[in-house]
Amino acid sequence: MTIVRKILPNVRDFKTFWKDAGPFKYALTSKEYPPVLLEPEEWIFGNDRTAVLKELMQFSKEKMAFMRAPFNAENTDILRPEEICAWKLKHFPEEWNMMVCDAFVPEGHLTRAVMEEVKVQGLGDDKDGVEKAFFTLLERQIGEMGYVLISPRGKSRFASTRAYLEEWEEDEADAGLC
Repeated sequence: MTIVRKILPNVRDFKTFWKDAGPFKYALTSKEYPPVLLEPEEWIFGNDRTAVLKELMQFSKEKMAFMRAPFNAENTDILRPEEICAWKLKHFPEEWNMMVCDAFVPEGHLTRAVMEEVKVQGLGDDKDGVEKAFFTLLERQIGEMGYVLISPRGKSRFASTRAYLEEWEEDEADAGLC
């Protein structure tokens, strides 16, 4: 499974890269400046949604792992927010502590929304099920977190980049860069 990180400052560079190295099923970049967990103008490309999201989080590099939180959910003697569940993401990106997402709260504590997604998808409440549910929720909210995730539309096998590139070209033209 190939994941590519590439800095592409303009549409022409993107199109050249896409023609030479692509196409890919998923393309991810930041829609905010300064970007979080990405360099300016950096893109992540791949054919697996979860792998692209893991690359954004630097999952392997930071040795992240889903693990049981160090508390018993049934123990009511411990004061903790009601929305968290008994799972945590070890080595959670510090940069995301201020992000808003239904799947997590600061320091990588996962929420009950993850466990609800486990149920909705009919997954086991084990590590694999929790991971799959987490990345499903993350994909749904990645845009609200300041990123652009371009995915295939309809029956397409590759990311649907046309609308994004047209808007990008217009922005470059308006800025006098073309």
